[in-house]
Amino acid sequence: MNHDSPFELLIATILSAQCTDRRVNQVTAKIFPEYKTPEDFLTLSQEALEDKIKTCGFFRSKAKNILACCARLVSDYDGRVPETLEALQGLAGVGRKTANVVASNAFGVPAIAVDTHVFRLSNRIGIVRETTVEKTELALQRKIPRQRWTESHHLLIHHGRYICMARKPNCEACPIQAYCHYYRGLLPEEKRKK
Repeated sequence: MNHDSPFELLIATILSAQCTDRRVNQVTAKIFPEYKTPEDFLTLSQEALEDKIKTCGFFRSKAKNILACCARLVSDYDGRVPETLEALQGLAGVGRKTANVVASNAFGVPAIAVDTHVFRLSNRIGIVRETTVEKTELALQRKIPRQRWTESHHLLIHHGRYICMARKPNCEACPIQAYCHYYRGLLPEEKRKK
């Protein structure tokens, strides 16, 4: 997602829930030139912000969370985005995945943000075999050296977007098919979608 500051990344990541990065970039390209800080966002009413982010989906709850998040940034953090996962998760609209994205990409904190791509791929390939996003994150942290967490997150997302898509994985073009449990037929039949 396009951003020029930790704050812009935070807002873009909140908007990205159930939305594509492409759509988020289209929306933020119109918002960020005028609204660069939490204080700028707080000049908007919830309805005005809803109108600006409507195409991202779930715009009412996202607008409410963004404004509450901005208010907390101003009141508790002097308008700056906190760097720790714990503090980030204390902000409205910020769950574990968003905190991991912001901490790793804005502040260099090693983190594995488990989105739909990372969850699907890490389990499909056979890196881990977990049933929830949180269990997948913890299992990946045990398997992957800490200094490679952020890079691994990005590699899995890229692989999931361009080769190992949800509905039609392009196994024939996959450079890791020799290691992939899905390709080698090692997943239970009900989990294999061909």
